[in-house]
Amino acid sequence: MLYKKSLLYKRETPENFNSKGVNTKDSISKIKDAAKDILESSKEKLNDAFSDENIDKVKQKANEFSEDAKEAFDVISEKGSEFASEAAEHIADFAEDAKEDIKQASKKVQNFFKNFTKK
Repeated sequence: MLYKKSLLYKRETPENFNSKGVNTKDSISKIKDAAKDILESSKEKLNDAFSDENIDKVKQKANEFSEDAKEAFDVISEKGSEFASEAAEHIADFAEDAKEDIKQASKKVQNFFKNFTKK
């Protein structure tokens, strides 16, 4: 707690600067100059980031990614078609097997009822 209190009492004020021989106008002008330099460098970096050359690079990368996406979509479509045709073949085979099983089951049921009614 004492540490915090000591920080409160050691605050620098313009009067303290002047009493120590510090020129506040010079300090403020230095801070302004530093802020201007930071602003200018930020502007330059933003201009570089949004330059025509960088935008063209981004467009080129986007085109490459879209081409890759198209190729992937084509492969997926092809595989999906193969899977669908295979499934259709299996369904047709399943339907034929089911039809034969139903015929056999119906014959067995007919024979069962014939044998049941004879007794």
